[in-house]
Amino acid sequence: MTSRIALFLGFLSFFLVASCDKEPASGARGSWGGGTTKVVTARIELQALVDDIQALGTANANESVEIQSRIASRIDRVDFVEGQWVKAGDLLVELESSEILAGLAVAEASLSESRSLYNRNKSITDTQAISASTLEQLLAEVKVDEAQVEAAKARLANSRIHAPFSGRIGLRRVSPGSFVNTSTIITTLDDVSTIKLDFSVPETFITVVHEGMKIVAQSIVYPDRVFTGTVASVDTRLDPVSRAVMVRAIIPNDDEAIKPGMFMTVDLQRDRGDVLVAPEQSIVPEGSTQYVFIVADGVVEKRAVTLGRRIPGYVVIAAGVAAGEFVVTEGTGKVRQGSQVEILNPTSAPHSQSASDG
Repeated sequence: MTSRIALFLGFLSFFLVASCDKEPASGARGSWGGGTTKVVTARIELQALVDDIQALGTANANESVEIQSRIASRIDRVDFVEGQWVKAGDLLVELESSEILAGLAVAEASLSESRSLYNRNKSITDTQAISASTLEQLLAEVKVDEAQVEAAKARLANSRIHAPFSGRIGLRRVSPGSFVNTSTIITTLDDVSTIKLDFSVPETFITVVHEGMKIVAQSIVYPDRVFTGTVASVDTRLDPVSRAVMVRAIIPNDDEAIKPGMFMTVDLQRDRGDVLVAPEQSIVPEGSTQYVFIVADGVVEKRAVTLGRRIPGYVVIAAGVAAGEFVVTEGTGKVRQGSQVEILNPTSAPHSQSASDG
């Protein structure tokens, strides 16, 4: 029995010594223990960079006016219907004009008399029965009377209000018999066959927006409809507070779906050309300097880079890398300059590099 126990203890001691002599697995080594570090890489690519911006604008009629009288008088007749489409020159309102007609008659009678007197005296100038200065005075009186006749005719014309351009009449705000003056708004007239869409864009888009540029606009009133138009003009000044410039686009509106005052959005794009982009997680900041870890032939190179603008998930690299190089995206905290790495995503690795290299 004692010999069996001694034999068992001997085997146990041999097993423990053999276990202690075994070398640890290579996967248990630290990152800096001379082995390879597993990382994930991504290829630096040239991509087209397009800036998108959504501008907010207000729709305005191509032409818009409030119909008002140029004289104070009573309305004799309203010659339009609310919502009616009228042509330029159509009669809209006729004002009471009896007093104006009477004044015109007086002015014409005075003109007739002054002309007759002037003509009679002019016929006897050869006899020297009238002086030249007297004849000049009579001629001046004729001209004054002619001006008074023209003024009376203008007042008479102002008693008839015509449409200044073709468009659609708004709501009527007066009735026949109403007394109106120069501040009374009788109705409105809008030409909505074409819409002027005014919107502002940041100053960074000044080089993008230009006359003749096509735009696409939408309204919450018509969520499934897209309106297309053309930029007609760009303001010559920027707003000093918002640092934005006003842009006016023309949108056809044959079916009059867009109403003046409607709120609309405009989608604009600016093509910045091809730029180098890298995944955002590949950037390693140290103080004020930004770095990436480049992998070539299984060896890491730490390189300073200059960053451009950021886009969702990526960052533009303005300097420091070249298209086709590979950067570490996962494992940046485990590598340093000169580290040997094993790339876990071989499809994104350099052609000379395989998953088993290093």
